[in-house]
Amino acid sequence: MTSKGKPSPRSAVKPLSDEQVRILNERHHLVDPTYEPPIQGHAPNTAEIEAQHPKGTKRLLAGVSVVMRTHSKVQAWGLEHIPETGVFITAASHVTMYDVFVPMMTLFHMGRRPRFMAKAELGGWPVIGKWFQLVGMQPVPRRSGKARVIEEESVRILTSGRPLTIWPEGTLTRDPLKWPMSMKNGVGIIALEASRRLGHQVPLFCAVTWGAASINHWWPWPRKNVVMCYDAQLDYSDLLSDMAQWGEEPPAALADELAGRVRERMEAVMTEIRGEQPPAEGYWDFRTMSRKPRLSA
Repeated sequence: MTSKGKPSPRSAVKPLSDEQVRILNERHHLVDPTYEPPIQGHAPNTAEIEAQHPKGTKRLLAGVSVVMRTHSKVQAWGLEHIPETGVFITAASHVTMYDVFVPMMTLFHMGRRPRFMAKAELGGWPVIGKWFQLVGMQPVPRRSGKARVIEEESVRILTSGRPLTIWPEGTLTRDPLKWPMSMKNGVGIIALEASRRLGHQVPLFCAVTWGAASINHWWPWPRKNVVMCYDAQLDYSDLLSDMAQWGEEPPAALADELAGRVRERMEAVMTEIRGEQPPAEGYWDFRTMSRKPRLSA
């Protein structure tokens, strides 16, 4: 089954302007993540690279980078937040399918090799599906009723020492203006349970990409601006204070709270990238397919 609703068309939003990119560059010093390495002084995780099909990964990365450069002008900031070692979770925004490749390409160019959650259908794509599997895709059979199995596999990935990238909205945003919509609480369950099993807070970062929503992929020229922020670590240590008393899995209320914090942070970062305010009526709720008032409003 497919997800309900359809993403709004490219005409729903304006391209990211050169002037806004100039403002962001003055504020953050943007870098080009389509080349290796995007920033200096960041040691690649050699053991992780060698363990993740280095030849197949190198070829896929080269191909993705070329497509990114020819179809758009990609820039980023916050890459110094990416850990050089250890497990971590990247919660990425999902405005378009393009947004899947931007943070993954960036993390790979920074010398990390996270596993990543992706809809199972991608594994069946001709040629590139095989590459996805080679470079760490963890297939997610959507609408399968196996959410707990998927969450457990995600926790296993983290507790085995590998970082993980997920798209917590579960599908492309259905917000008509393409802001982050409601998050599934799986991101909360995964982060909280992995933290409990490891005995410490697993670092959680939001990666927010904007600009690709206006790209015409049949004729992408002139190239559009695409900017990604790899945000500072999101603190949720307060939600772990009584983890010794949890049952078989983290309380749903805590998982919901963490998912809500991820959405709020993504919205705040996207507000800065876009240089405009999100809808005053609230955020888009996938369950009701309507706007839901923010609790802080």
